[in-house]
Amino acid sequence: MIRPTIRIAMHEPDIAGNVGTILRLAACLDIAVDLIEPMGFAWSDRKLARAGMDYLADAQVARHVDWAAFERTVAGRIVLLTTRGAVRLDAARFAPGDVLLFGAESRGVPDHVHARADLAVTIPLVPGRRSLNVAVAAAIATGEALRQIKGWPGEAR
Repeated sequence: MIRPTIRIAMHEPDIAGNVGTILRLAACLDIAVDLIEPMGFAWSDRKLARAGMDYLADAQVARHVDWAAFERTVAGRIVLLTTRGAVRLDAARFAPGDVLLFGAESRGVPDHVHARADLAVTIPLVPGRRSLNVAVAAAIATGEALRQIKGWPGEAR
């Protein structure tokens, strides 16, 4: 039986440690990650390796030279996680094949990427708080998406 799944995508990430943490998350959950370049650090950055630990070798990573190259590979919906999202995470409905897209830590995603998203989702926060760390947001959103699609490793459909 093929397990339903999702993907995580990061648009021009700035911080190697966050990418390493997300790659570790994805390796542990057996989901793929798309990295949309340019990135704000070298792929060989030791912070990436430290955060990813020994899980990096198991991560399914596709690197894309830019947004257009990434967009050509997307078969499912693009679900953008953003502070400007119109749909709360607890009201969003996920489906197998969804790509959970996260923006750069320092600036999110540009307007044309925001406009391209099939769904813009926000994680509800206490009023006055700006945002979560991108790796934390990725873990929360990925967990909810996997719960909905019954996509956790070892889960029968």
